[in-house]
Amino acid sequence: MGLRERKKEQTRRRIAEVALRLFDERGYDAVTVNEIAEAAGVAKVTLFNYFPTKDCLVTEGVKEDLAAIVAGRGEGRSPLQALREHYRSMAARGAGVVDVEALLARVRVIGSSPALMGALHAMHMSERYELAEALGEVYPGDDLTARLMAGQITAAVTTIQEAFFHRIATGEPLEEAGRRLAGDVELAFDLLEHGLTYVKEGINHEKGDQL
Repeated sequence: MGLRERKKEQTRRRIAEVALRLFDERGYDAVTVNEIAEAAGVAKVTLFNYFPTKDCLVTEGVKEDLAAIVAGRGEGRSPLQALREHYRSMAARGAGVVDVEALLARVRVIGSSPALMGALHAMHMSERYELAEALGEVYPGDDLTARLMAGQITAAVTTIQEAFFHRIATGEPLEEAGRRLAGDVELAFDLLEHGLTYVKEGINHEKGDQL
């Protein structure tokens, strides 16, 4: 990354950090874009060059491009294998790089704003539709199957993310939350790949081993 790109990234990060701090202190609706720009030391037009809408100041970076992961998977890899490997990798490295305070602030801000909750819902819907299109390329001729698969995958991913956020919010040490996240990823993709019956049989087998 060149000097110009680094400066642009620093400006983007500063604007986002200032916005999140102000939203957390005063509430999303109470803070104007003008106030954010002034506090970040940039012109309003500069802010909009980086973040085209106010809600992007909070939601940008939340959306994950699952469709791109499926489309860019390695040869011989199934969509679920590619997605499992992606989230397995994220869980393995994520605990060490998470800014807990920023994460909790983002969760608080989004959770306290109906507008942001609506924007997040719309983002998840868009993510699901895009994933369904990518899966439709893998399994052509069966649009319903692609849409059902996309719905199940996005629901599973959202659920394990919510579980991680909840653990952090309730004071669980980051290292432990990260370890449990890794297990959640495996459980989620076992369910997606093999179905509920497979997982229930595994649980019953473990219980039998303990008797």
